[in-house]
Amino acid sequence: MENIKNHPAPDQLDSFDKYPPYYGQDLELAYTPQRSVFTLWAPTASKTRLNIYSSGEGGNPEEQLEMEPSDDGTWRIAVERDLNGSFYTFQIEKEGKWLAETPGILAKAVGINGDRAAVIDWNQTNPEGWESDRAPELKMYSDIILYELHHRDFSIAPDSGIRNKGKFLALTETGTKTPEGQASGLDHLKELGVTHIHILPSFDYATVDETRLADKTYNWGYDPKNYNVPEGSYSTDPANPVTRIREFKEMVKSLHRNGMRVVLDVVYNHTASVDRSNFNLTVPGYFYRQNADGSYSDASGCGNETASEREMVRHYIVESVKFWAQEYHIDGFRFDLMGIHDIETMNRIREELSKIDPTIFIYGEGWLAADSPLPPEKRAVRDHVGQMEGIAVFCDDFRDAVRGSTFDEQAAGYASGNIVGHYEPVKFGIAGATQHPQVDYNGLLYSSVPYASAPSQAVNFVASHDGYTVIDKLRLSVKGDHADDELPPIDKLIHTILLTAQGVPFIRAGEEMMQDKQGEPNSFRSPDAVNRIDWALKAKNRDLFDYVRGLIALRKAHPAFRIPTAEGLQQGLHFLDTGDSGVIAYTLGEYANGDAWKEILVAYNGNRHQAEFHIPEADWTVVCRDGRIDPGSRDRMPGGIVRIAPSSAIIAYRE
Repeated sequence: MENIKNHPAPDQLDSFDKYPPYYGQDLELAYTPQRSVFTLWAPTASKTRLNIYSSGEGGNPEEQLEMEPSDDGTWRIAVERDLNGSFYTFQIEKEGKWLAETPGILAKAVGINGDRAAVIDWNQTNPEGWESDRAPELKMYSDIILYELHHRDFSIAPDSGIRNKGKFLALTETGTKTPEGQASGLDHLKELGVTHIHILPSFDYATVDETRLADKTYNWGYDPKNYNVPEGSYSTDPANPVTRIREFKEMVKSLHRNGMRVVLDVVYNHTASVDRSNFNLTVPGYFYRQNADGSYSDASGCGNETASEREMVRHYIVESVKFWAQEYHIDGFRFDLMGIHDIETMNRIREELSKIDPTIFIYGEGWLAADSPLPPEKRAVRDHVGQMEGIAVFCDDFRDAVRGSTFDEQAAGYASGNIVGHYEPVKFGIAGATQHPQVDYNGLLYSSVPYASAPSQAVNFVASHDGYTVIDKLRLSVKGDHADDELPPIDKLIHTILLTAQGVPFIRAGEEMMQDKQGEPNSFRSPDAVNRIDWALKAKNRDLFDYVRGLIALRKAHPAFRIPTAEGLQQGLHFLDTGDSGVIAYTLGEYANGDAWKEILVAYNGNRHQAEFHIPEADWTVVCRDGRIDPGSRDRMPGGIVRIAPSSAIIAYRE
């Protein structure tokens, strides 16, 4: 047993709290051309070894080297030669049994399918001009307009006009067009005018076999394998560890150069598997929460949940997001099932990322998929966001009030004629989930408090990758002899509410073209025929695209739609008394947030019939009405009684 004389004895580690933390920056590989030092944190291992390979798959190790223990829970070995181009794995022995090989939990470069870590020269991963790459300026979080896309969906269609279909490089191509002559890909994003591109999981995930890409296996990517490495199937050469890194950076640089920031969807709350996860092959049990009977808890609905409250799990997550921000110039992080994480961890993440760049945006799903052993008061859920300054959550009250319940596919929402019970939740979203004297918080759907300290803590959305697209939801919930004819104006109204509400708007890719998914609400592994962006829709539904683009331009041009503080909203946002008309109307007044317009009037008619309501006496200039938007319009509208068309909006101003 001389090999473990300085290592903690197993009986000393009878609780996870006793595992010695290690904060050194040399985990798990410190490389120079002269030597490579390998350091593995594995406090419960009785032995560990390093396996060195010449390739990323197949064959036997060229060397198997025993690692030396230390009293800080780590094992080390130095190899005194240049290992650039080599691959490696770790193995631990526990209770007399050698576990399967693992690339470690901190691998930053891997071979095909991520089974072996790689030794690379990081200077080779930087595209030309990377050192001078900078994100576009962001003054306030309230200026953000999010756009969520999946790499494969966005470019895989035959009519996309994009050469690198389904790859990171798809977002570097300019001048691409559809057969109808419409801009596609990157040029489409620029034309639309969004500010932040939210890319679905782009770290190395488990379900797509990178040796069999011709099989066209599809997944969203919420099954993490290696958290600190880009996914190989999105690169042009998954077998080359440098390629995926360099091409990811080229994508980021391209988006920055074209005026957009990049948000990475991160999934630290669970792993693809438990027993064969890199976590459990390194420090068995430590990274996961357990129930009282010792079984793995499952607040993720995926078979496991990570234990962010444990010191080295928290440290791992914090260091991982810092790595993506520093090495890959990532500008924001969207946390999957953020409610599984604890508040302290999320605040630590905010603190550390702010040291790198305070404009990095953090938001997440403020809920869990099931119950957790983590005490409710410690969970980073929606109603606790007031304890997490600089972190935002999705506003599910807004989503389901505007378009209809996620839990009842037949249920309509405010915008599709179901006014009762949805009036206050829509107002809640308009006020950015902040405290406002004219919102009745007893009338909300899911929350009961104004949880946001600032409107930018509320991410308003009507569709995302999971759940129905807007048009699929409307086809299920809008009934009547003329329902099909009513869907386009309802779709426009939904996007008007979304893009004029305070807070941060979020658009799912394709919604601006009325993209459907053939009625599939959970397309995480559906084929391309269901998930891909149908670029022919851009020409077919050009009217909707131009309308959404016009709303985005209006929002960006007028700060009144982007008030950054709750106090500013309380002063500048005033809801009008519209009686029982079903109309929601409000003004943004007195040059709100420094706007050039003295007062702005916004009204939505969720009824499927014409309605009347009263507006203040003034000489109003109408820029949006009857499904058309024109910021340069000189159309006038007097005060008094106003008629508003079915399923439509009015936006007007006075100088």
